[in-house]
Amino acid sequence: MPSPSIKNEKQYESLRDKGMSKARAARIANSPDASKHGGQKSGSGGNPEQGGTTAQKKAAGRKGAKATASKTK
Repeated sequence: MPSPSIKNEKQYESLRDKGMSKARAARIANSPDASKHGGQKSGSGGNPEQGGTTAQKKAAGRKGAKATASKTK
């Protein structure tokens, strides 16, 4: 049974059933846009082929080099 400070009890219980911790479920259920976001992970999505730092590090690892930017003079 959630504490009286939980604003969106239905969402809180749903998040708890999915295995989320009490503190995190309460934080999400009490956020102003809780019903809109529903516990989405931040930063999820995006195109991994876009050439960000993660893609550069993976490519460098495959080549056996370091993923550092070279300075040009």
